[in-house]
Amino acid sequence: MASITVKPGLRKGSIHVPPSKSDSQRALLCAALAKGISNIYHVGNSADEQAMLRAISDLGASITVREEGMYTIEGMKSLAKNTQVNAHESGLAARLLTAVCSSGDENITITGSGSLASRTMEFYAEVLPQFGVKLFDFNGHLPITVQGPMLGKEIEIDGSISSQFISGLLIALPLAQGTSRLKIVNLASRPYVDMTLKTLLTFGIDIEKIDQDTYSIVGDQQYQASDYTIEGDWSAASCWLTAAALGADLSISGLNSSSAQADKQMLAALMSAGCSVHFSKDGIRINGDKKHPFEFDAHDCPDLFPALVTLAAHIPGKSIIHGANRLIHKESNRAEALINEFNKLGVHIAQIENALHIQGKTSLLGGEVQAHNDHRIAMALGICGLFSQGPIVINGSESAGKSYPGFWADMEALTV
Repeated sequence: MASITVKPGLRKGSIHVPPSKSDSQRALLCAALAKGISNIYHVGNSADEQAMLRAISDLGASITVREEGMYTIEGMKSLAKNTQVNAHESGLAARLLTAVCSSGDENITITGSGSLASRTMEFYAEVLPQFGVKLFDFNGHLPITVQGPMLGKEIEIDGSISSQFISGLLIALPLAQGTSRLKIVNLASRPYVDMTLKTLLTFGIDIEKIDQDTYSIVGDQQYQASDYTIEGDWSAASCWLTAAALGADLSISGLNSSSAQADKQMLAALMSAGCSVHFSKDGIRINGDKKHPFEFDAHDCPDLFPALVTLAAHIPGKSIIHGANRLIHKESNRAEALINEFNKLGVHIAQIENALHIQGKTSLLGGEVQAHNDHRIAMALGICGLFSQGPIVINGSESAGKSYPGFWADMEALTV
């Protein structure tokens, strides 16, 4: 386990955020399913993106690296037969791949590693058999072996655990035999489903949205090759936006202000805390001189919790962040991790029903903390180190590479 020490001191400089791994994984999988050759631009080098690239190659897609971040993908003729694909530690990859592999008529096993082995896949045990899919040797977690084909079906499903399962079905059901109709209740993180629909449309897949929670999906559709540019990652940007709000002189670039990414809501959260947001040709700047305790609902953007807790921890008074039930099935139990690690830094956090109540302080203690093998916890604790009373040692700092391999180098490049 690697560790890194972050020393306090106001930083200044420019940050160009990495590509969105959520956008990237969806586009790479759609390109692999498409007939013809797609060019995907601005692909990142995070562990999750590399896991998806290896998986679609194993399934039969042909991948050529043209230059850094630019991939040419020739879609698979058919799903590779009797094979195994490894999602490594990517929950999104596991959930998208499981649904897509269910559209074939041969056994395919989806495996994973690290913390992914403990993350739930039980949703598919309940739902995939309704589409005619057979599951083998499955206990609610990876590995899972599936065998299709998928048959169109009209069903009602619970979307409260993770929108990733819903996105998986939306990508797979256009390949099913016959038309499907999904009625989704308690949908969590709706913006991520909207992102999936937007990507599907780019690759020639038409899904009819009958109402806010009901989708009609015609089967036997053909994915079409497309050129696609990956957006900058609002999730990764959230830590730097927080640092700027706390006093770092940062310009944050590479973001699409009209993005469908759920974590663009970080701007709304900052404004609810009294911060002002300024856009320029050089990027986004945040002024937090008038920041104050805040209350924010992060139910649809739970990946913002570590950054929001970091922000709240540095604002004297009580802030409340709703949606804590969404934190259980992440790389760690993020509610527990945040409570435990911020307590070490002198900040009291209590979970009351579905919300975290953070009693912020003027400044945090230094000390030694754990990343819990969770990239977002690692990065949030790193930001804390910039503003703490003494150095903060983050054990498990390498976990940031899951989504943002260059995070620590970008921090090091900032000047004091």
